[in-house]
Amino acid sequence: MERDPNKNIGIQINRGLRTAWIVCIGLIALLCAFSVSIIYGSTNITLNTLWEAIFRFDPDVTQHQIIREIRFPRALIAAVVGAFLAISGAIMQALTRNPLAEPSLLGVSQGAAFAMVLFLTLIPGVSSTGTILVSMLGAGLSVLLVFSLSSIARGGGNPAKLSLAGVAVGMFLSSLTSVFSIHFNVAKQLSFWYAGSLAASDWQGVKMLGLAGLAGIVMVIILARPLTLLGLGTDVTKGLGINVRAVNILGVIAVLVLTGSSVAVSGTVAFVGLVVPHISAMLVGSDYRLSLPVSAVFGSLLLVLGDIGSRMINPPYETPIGVVTAAIGVPFFLYLVRSGRRRFQ
Repeated sequence: MERDPNKNIGIQINRGLRTAWIVCIGLIALLCAFSVSIIYGSTNITLNTLWEAIFRFDPDVTQHQIIREIRFPRALIAAVVGAFLAISGAIMQALTRNPLAEPSLLGVSQGAAFAMVLFLTLIPGVSSTGTILVSMLGAGLSVLLVFSLSSIARGGGNPAKLSLAGVAVGMFLSSLTSVFSIHFNVAKQLSFWYAGSLAASDWQGVKMLGLAGLAGIVMVIILARPLTLLGLGTDVTKGLGINVRAVNILGVIAVLVLTGSSVAVSGTVAFVGLVVPHISAMLVGSDYRLSLPVSAVFGSLLLVLGDIGSRMINPPYETPIGVVTAAIGVPFFLYLVRSGRRRFQ
């Protein structure tokens, strides 16, 4: 039976329109959450003050300075890091065909954090660009170690064994991070990286993420179609003229760039890359040309809301944002362990 090409085109148009509506709704929700994140804090700010600080900035007004130098870059970093981690999780799930894959569960975030702590302890004068490169190096070595351990075991390609290897490597690297910080008596200063926090956000961090994002997003755009085809199987993908090896290499580089830069700015934030890609798949399907933009928007929304929650749980103190995202992600992880893995069997 021949397929009607007009019908397929109609289905694609409907999916595109549905995705556009979802993205628009997500952006509106993100804008609202972004505004609340700027307004809420130890010093509450009115919407009128926020409007004036953006369009009629007065450096002599303290609240305008708070908005411009503290609140705005913090909310912006939360949005960008959330998008980066969600996209990284989606890419990792596609490359490994593992619904449990995400930067923290496969040890990527812990590897980046360990490298950061190691270099900042031994070489305190590392530049901003150096911190990103160090994070990417640590993340890369962690990925190599996880896949090596997984391949040694019988049935190493099994998603469950890959996840177990990732958890083991992540715990090992987290322990090493603690040992170094305690030995050099810098545990309090470096707790930021292994607890996850946005309290130190500034415009320098925004610039770092912007530079990394330019490279990472270009790679993600290139990968969108090949990642979708990978879901059909390696043989089918090769038959369609896709270089699977090149896709895997480019995908890993994209994850290292996005995750490494995120860890350098915000520390280790878990489970964003696990939860958001599954929500996106439920909303728009498994076409990564559609799900990656949705993942970016909802990843941003989740982390901005998580940052607001971290300030509301125990005011005036801040709860590490990694704790907030873990509270959301752990039940979702347990659900996937029971049922979601059938998708990749």
